[in-house]
Amino acid sequence: MKKIGILSDTHGYLDESILAHFEHCDEIWHAGDFGGNAVADRLKAFKPLRGVYGNIDTQDISNRYPEKLHFTVEQVHVFMQHIGGYPGRYAPGVKKEIVQAGSTLFISGHSHILKIIYDDQVNCLHINPGAAGRQGWQKVRTIVRLAIDGNTMKDCEVIELGKK
Repeated sequence: MKKIGILSDTHGYLDESILAHFEHCDEIWHAGDFGGNAVADRLKAFKPLRGVYGNIDTQDISNRYPEKLHFTVEQVHVFMQHIGGYPGRYAPGVKKEIVQAGSTLFISGHSHILKIIYDDQVNCLHINPGAAGRQGWQKVRTIVRLAIDGNTMKDCEVIELGKK
């Protein structure tokens, strides 16, 4: 079993409480808009980090992280892309890529809107962890924890970090 910490849209700000919330996680996944190397470096020094670049990230981040990332944890195929939309309103090409890759977990960011939705049309769980940073229109900063055990995703927790 792997415990995963998921966040997005830090925009250069890393709340130190995130490290406490992710202390027992095996990996951290950042769904884009790091806002610079300092956030990526701090997370990577803390736990193994996977991530994608977002629309506000500059070349320093896009040279380190791809636009799209496919990987497998336990028996769950994960697809991560910053601007991805959500079930019923995916960004162009996302639904097709989920199906072609056989993804069972799709992670996106960008909207700053926390969403956890199962898409039964493509048999895939979608998670947007909301925004962990202080920039944007969200009122409350959020992150997500998730456990992956074999092909099962469980113990999904939304953590509110407080007002921005």
